[in-house]
Amino acid sequence: MGDFNLALVIVAIVVCVIVFLFNVYLLVNFQHPDDVNQAYFPKFVVVLGLSVAAISILMLPADVANRQACRHAIYNGACSLTLPMKDLWLAIYILDAVLVFFVIPFAMFYYEGDQDKSVGKRIKSALLWMVTTAIVCALVLGILYGLIGKVDFTVRHLSSSTSQFPSTWDFNSGQQCIGSTHQCSAFTASPSSEKTWTMRTTFPEYVVALATIVGSVLFAIFGGVGIACLPLGLIFSFIRRPKAVITRSQYIKEATELGKKAKELKKAAESLHQEERSGSKGRKFRKNVKSVEKELFQLEEDVKLLEEMYPQGEKAETTWALTVLGYLAKFVLGILGLIVSVAWVAHIIIYLLIDPPLSPFLNEVFIKLDDIWGLLGTAAFAFFCFYLLLAVIAGAMMLGLRLVFITIHPMKWGATLMNSFLFNVGLILLCSISVIQFCSTAFAYYAQATAAQEIFGHTLESLRGIKYLYKYNVFQIAFVALAGLTFVYYAAFGWRRKKPSGRFQLSS
Repeated sequence: MGDFNLALVIVAIVVCVIVFLFNVYLLVNFQHPDDVNQAYFPKFVVVLGLSVAAISILMLPADVANRQACRHAIYNGACSLTLPMKDLWLAIYILDAVLVFFVIPFAMFYYEGDQDKSVGKRIKSALLWMVTTAIVCALVLGILYGLIGKVDFTVRHLSSSTSQFPSTWDFNSGQQCIGSTHQCSAFTASPSSEKTWTMRTTFPEYVVALATIVGSVLFAIFGGVGIACLPLGLIFSFIRRPKAVITRSQYIKEATELGKKAKELKKAAESLHQEERSGSKGRKFRKNVKSVEKELFQLEEDVKLLEEMYPQGEKAETTWALTVLGYLAKFVLGILGLIVSVAWVAHIIIYLLIDPPLSPFLNEVFIKLDDIWGLLGTAAFAFFCFYLLLAVIAGAMMLGLRLVFITIHPMKWGATLMNSFLFNVGLILLCSISVIQFCSTAFAYYAQATAAQEIFGHTLESLRGIKYLYKYNVFQIAFVALAGLTFVYYAAFGWRRKKPSGRFQLSS
């Protein structure tokens, strides 16, 4: 028993160190050259935020393993020697909320501040914005907690008379309780015996609940779109791949056309910059900025594709072979991802949307994998949770860059500025809470009796004013509906390659 807990603590520490080092690796390789050897505070926030997001996803499998640590204990109080998961959950999600609503906005305001100002003035300006945000958030949270920060549990008041202890134990459908003439109170109680038991939740749990609601809206949209576009995007990328190397004359022709488009984009950007200096920031200006951003993104994609179709250098043949292998890897990963996505959607329909559930489905799969090897089911469980988070990120990038639903800072290898990093980290942190809540609900049978179930399964789903969103499966229905619409969209238009329009409605 003690050895198991010690091993769990060691594994947790090792995983945290690996996550931290991996996030440092991502930061170093994704950062823009202009941010090298500077912007240390935003970089610290990025690494911390990514680590919190990854650890929060891994905590649910750890919670399951922690529950199993005392399942077969032979002495009382064994479970008190395991990890304090409820306290750890609240700590990690309070930290998540602080990072999303306070620290990351401060880091972004500081990073994007006027470079001509002194460090003190930039800190003062960023603090002013952060304090304003903090006051507004504190007022909203305090008022909501004071008015409706309660949980309503439906209970039934039961009473029963005593009966002589029987000499035999004979139970059937007509006699569920002791005695031949008595029925259980639970079977005979009238509907009027149902009462509502109200109690005030703790403030940390309330903060987690509200952050989960905000994240659940984004999760339903981004996750529903991403669960389909993540695997299908990889598959259609393989379908649209370059089939052969082009000739030098074709390369020169295409490069010349891209050069002309680049000059047009530069002129458009300069015109927009002049408009910005003159104070013209109306609706038309913002529309033109978005158009230029879309065209610039598409131009970068065209340049990347052209470089793939005409590899240069002494190792051109090797480069082309690696390109072909890369697209094959995308196809294989796309097929595997499609299987996982279909399993996710089928599980949501079978286990969550149909009442009573047709089958535990993936819950039984994880339990059987645990029977094969102790941590195999837990590892599969962690993989499905991580995949859902990747789907959320994929959906956010698709909606942001292609449908112009919201402006997303793109992540690029070796060319990501810190404000883009911070924005994406905030988005990941906000959605990670909802991913955990969704997974704890979807896999309630496998993750039963865990600390996460206590927080997300009982308190959150009974919270006044919020419980109806979960009672009627609003987020699950939206998730499945958007997944279906995205699948239809990709089946109809995903194989096409979007071309830049080359038209800008500039006022000057």
